[in-house]
Amino acid sequence: MRVLVTGSQGFTGHYVTRQLLQAGHDVVGTATHLNDTRTVDLFETKAMDLTNPDQVRRVVETVRPNAVIHLAAVSFVGHGAPAEFYTTNVLGTRNLLESLAGADLPLQNVILASSANVYGNSRQGVLTEDTPPAPANDYAVSKLAMEYMALLWADRLPLIITRPFNYTGVGQSTRFLIAKIVDHFCRREVSIKLGNLDISRDFSDVRDVACMYEALLTAGTDMQGRIVNLCSGVSWSMQDILSACSDITGHTLNVETDPSLVRQNEVKNLQGSNEAIMRVLDKPMTPFNETLSWMLQKQ
Repeated sequence: MRVLVTGSQGFTGHYVTRQLLQAGHDVVGTATHLNDTRTVDLFETKAMDLTNPDQVRRVVETVRPNAVIHLAAVSFVGHGAPAEFYTTNVLGTRNLLESLAGADLPLQNVILASSANVYGNSRQGVLTEDTPPAPANDYAVSKLAMEYMALLWADRLPLIITRPFNYTGVGQSTRFLIAKIVDHFCRREVSIKLGNLDISRDFSDVRDVACMYEALLTAGTDMQGRIVNLCSGVSWSMQDILSACSDITGHTLNVETDPSLVRQNEVKNLQGSNEAIMRVLDKPMTPFNETLSWMLQKQ
C-alpha cells in the first residue's frame, strides 16, 4: 500500500515507518519542522502543519494514499501549553479527516492514534475498549474529543481508532519516564528525582507497537469502525522497573521525590486488555525486561 504516516519523524513514527518499509509498503511521511519535501530514512517526507488546512489538503491530494496512520500529536502529558493539545490533536485531526474525505481516494484504512489516557483513573482492573472513558488531564480530554470528532467521518472513511498504552524503546526522549530512568542507570548516577511513585503502567516495546500498527493496516475490514487497545496486558510498578534495571546493570539509584514533578490528577494505574489486537498480531509480545535490557545496552 501507499501509506501516509503523519508524525513520521517522531519516536513512534521512526519505528512505524521502518516496520512498514520492511513489510514492502510505499511510505510517505509528514513533519512540521520541514520547509519542503525531503527524502528522510529512505522515504519521502513532506512538510505539513496539521493546523494549516490548506497545507494538509495539498499534501493529501499530492500523495493520494491508500491508507493513513495518523501519529502526529502533542503527546507529552506534561506539555506546558494546554491549548496546543486541542489545536493540534482535535482541530488538526479534523483538518486531516476533512481532506481525506474530500479527495476521492481508494482508502483501505485510516488509523488514528488516540491514547489509553482517556480511561483516566478507572477503578476497573483490566481496561477493555468498553471501559467508560474518564479523562483526568488536558491531553486525555483532547484525545477523547478527537475520537468523538472523528465519528463525524465514520460513514465516509474506513476508520480504526487505537488507544496505545505506555510504550518505550531506544531513542525515546528522556522527558518520558522509562527513558529517563534508563539514562540515569546508564550514566550510573547516584540518585534520580521522580514524581508520583505510587503508579503502575502497562508498558510495551515500541517495536511491538509498530508491528501492531502494521497488522491493523492490513487487517482488512474486520477492524474498521473499532477502537483497539495497543498494550501488553501486563502492569509494572515503578519499583518493579527500578529493580529490573538494577538487576540488569548491577547499579542502584537512590530515589528522591521531587514535588515539582508530581502531577495533579495523575492516573494511578493503567493496565489494558490486548485481546482485540492479538487477534491480528502474528507475534508474541516482547517481555518488558527484555525491552529494558535492549535500552540499557544501546545507551
